[in-house]
Amino acid sequence: MAEVMEMLALSPTMEEGVLAQWLKDEGDSVEEGDVLAEVETDKATMEMESFFSGIVLKLLAPDGATVKVGDPLVIIGEEGEDVSELVDELHSGAASEPAEEPPEDADGDEGKGETAEEPSPAAEAQQPDDGRRLKASPLARRIAEDRGLNLRDISGSGPGGRIIKRDVESAEKPAAKRPAAELVGADVSFVPGEAKPLSQMRKTIARRLVEVWQSTPHFYLTREIDMALAMQRRKEVNQQLAEAEAELKISVNDLIVKAAALALASYPKMNVAFTDEGLYHFDEVNIGVAVAVEEGLITPTVRNADQKSVGAITREIRELAGRAREGRLTPEEYSAHTFSISNLGMYSIDEFMAVINPPDAAILACGSVKKVPVVEDGELAIGTRMKVSLACDHRAVDGAVGAEFLEHLVRNLENPMLLFV
Repeated sequence: MAEVMEMLALSPTMEEGVLAQWLKDEGDSVEEGDVLAEVETDKATMEMESFFSGIVLKLLAPDGATVKVGDPLVIIGEEGEDVSELVDELHSGAASEPAEEPPEDADGDEGKGETAEEPSPAAEAQQPDDGRRLKASPLARRIAEDRGLNLRDISGSGPGGRIIKRDVESAEKPAAKRPAAELVGADVSFVPGEAKPLSQMRKTIARRLVEVWQSTPHFYLTREIDMALAMQRRKEVNQQLAEAEAELKISVNDLIVKAAALALASYPKMNVAFTDEGLYHFDEVNIGVAVAVEEGLITPTVRNADQKSVGAITREIRELAGRAREGRLTPEEYSAHTFSISNLGMYSIDEFMAVINPPDAAILACGSVKKVPVVEDGELAIGTRMKVSLACDHRAVDGAVGAEFLEHLVRNLENPMLLFV
């Protein structure tokens, strides 16, 4: 009997995937567990395995197609089995799904049944001054809300003066009179350019950042750390490694990862996540390290970093970062973090504010290590300093908790022998 295999969710945040390449053709034999295709998810290119054994009877999407999670992808069954009716049924099922927006009727109005849709609170608030309800379709309300237009300023051309889609679209101000702020992130049609399709990763980054920024109350704490001893110790260790002809070089970021891991282990109040059920305390100290890839950012995770040497952390980060840039990380390798670090010091950035990476309660943003004038014992001197900013989820931790965590972090970095014990 023929079986239909659907697009699988190959990462925790995946909603759709790009079918990068079929590895089986129609007519090929396949066993359960065989790799059917490579799929570009929002995080990496993953292998999708078959749930069934048999013959590939029909591929339902071509290479390069974007397929939503749960949509039919391939039919597997017995050799010679007729699946034409099943294919027709799948195609007709997709065709019968309602369109995202109802079509306009002959009068230019949207579908009559849409009046049952609940308008958004912002649109509902746009009532005439006399208290009467505005006559406007839900689609017109959404467009007006998205474009910052007041429905009371728009005349309706639909039945009974109802405001419809074309009324809102034609109500936009001329480009010459529109403030520049309205163009940002809204309508770019007035400026020559080219729109390039978003990758699955960039789509997810955009969606997730908006969700996190809107739902998570951030607060920030900034500290300056004396890195003189840490930089000296790093130099000594790297010289020893070079003399031993070891293919290893400790970076400043490796020291920060180790220092943060030890701080979390000694101060577990920061190693938590906010959930609807309560405050979740992690049993592992797993550090996510933000890595820039072609399509955006991904956060490979060093698990149990507090229990690993600086050298082991160095090797693991290099290996994970390399596979991240190749799009070959598994979900377990980028989804198990309990705390994250984003370091832009290599770009000579002094300090910046990062957005929390769920489920973590915090993320540490690190700037560059620089020689700066400092006052020591009442005398002006040259110091070696690094600024860090800790972004905290105020639902999970308070300011005092964040400040005390930074005390632990500073102690570890300003006493680097603690990192190499």
